[in-house]
Amino acid sequence: MTKRVLYSTIVLLLAVHPALAEDWPQWMGPNRDSVWRETGIVETLPDRITAKWRVPIEWGYSGPAVAEGKVFVMDYVKASGKITNNAGRRDELTGKERVLCMDAETGNLLWKHEYDRPYSLSFPGGPRCTPAVDGDFVFTLGAEGDLCCLTADEGKVVWSKSFAKDFGSKTPPWGHSAHPLVDGDRLFCVVGGEGSVAVAFDKKTGRELWRAMTAPEPGYCPPSMIEHAGVKQLIVWHPLSVNGINPETGDVYWSIPLAPSYRMSIAAPRKHGDLLYACAMKVKAAMIKLDSTKPAAEEVWRGGIREAVYAANTTPFLENGMIYGVDCDTGSLIGARIEDGKRMWESFKPTSSQPRPRHATAFLVKHEDRFFIVSETGDLIIAKLSPEGYEEISRQKLLEPTNTCFGRKVVWSHPAFAQKCIFARNDEEMICVSLAE
Repeated sequence: MTKRVLYSTIVLLLAVHPALAEDWPQWMGPNRDSVWRETGIVETLPDRITAKWRVPIEWGYSGPAVAEGKVFVMDYVKASGKITNNAGRRDELTGKERVLCMDAETGNLLWKHEYDRPYSLSFPGGPRCTPAVDGDFVFTLGAEGDLCCLTADEGKVVWSKSFAKDFGSKTPPWGHSAHPLVDGDRLFCVVGGEGSVAVAFDKKTGRELWRAMTAPEPGYCPPSMIEHAGVKQLIVWHPLSVNGINPETGDVYWSIPLAPSYRMSIAAPRKHGDLLYACAMKVKAAMIKLDSTKPAAEEVWRGGIREAVYAANTTPFLENGMIYGVDCDTGSLIGARIEDGKRMWESFKPTSSQPRPRHATAFLVKHEDRFFIVSETGDLIIAKLSPEGYEEISRQKLLEPTNTCFGRKVVWSHPAFAQKCIFARNDEEMICVSLAE
């Protein structure tokens, strides 16, 4: 093939498939870092948001994943039972858990995979985990621990696991919520059971490669992969400690004790240079320093009253010497210093209209010099965050809140940003809105 023909072929492929490099194939984006890297995006939101398409959907906290022109999402079709969202008890439901695949351009349903799944959960409004798409496969995890590998084109089952049957894992009170992680030929999951808090699978066959650690419960924190000092480390935070693990063998490199209240390790620890920040509700936080020569770590500081950010439902964002995150205890968006956790400012504007809303939630996604924020109120917000404070640029209603938390209406689902659009859902519909300039 001549250079001219090769160049022409590449140009043609880019013209036919403009979104090949602009997908959102898993929770928090291509790199799991909450950064949207597409260009040509609006500077401010229009006076009214108009959806490219909207389609019906059922119950679910699962966010959408977008890859190769398809949207993948999970939901729950309830047949019986009542959703009370009482944090102190499990509701009993019957119904079907589903994986839906839609055309990203039109919203048309391409295929669905469904199975009967009784729920015994607190806040049982559907599956929690965003599908992880990797080439020809899509990996899904249901609220009661049903792990599936499906073909991305047709939704055929390649392999599946039951965390309860295969590992003796008891579903934690608020359901399995740790989004599966694909890295190379491996799929990493937080499972539970004796010796199997973390498990690595061969992604193509489902064969178990290793299992590691024991804890009272698996927690809810997604596994994450970092690289530091030239070594890859799998980060797993269970209800007793934050751990750096050899992803090849499952051996634990290092462990820092950090036990959140109610065993609610939820937000993924965030790496910033040689630092790793982990936090949870009830004044639980640790800034961890990674060793520059070997896979090891030490504690730098702990959180304290009126210090740090205690995020839970959402993962904080670290940049330019600051931690930005929605504090679970105060319900406000907080900016705090990385060096010592000192709070520089807080604002309730992007989270809720109620004063000090418990477990307030807003998802932060960085785009160039600003953030796209999706609030639990169903608002889409463009804002700038800095050490000086919160500067709102524009806001429009994106979705109606359809679930409830402590007496207020909420939408708790991380959106996807791909193809110059936002893809978002509540418990009634999935929508796609263009954000192209």
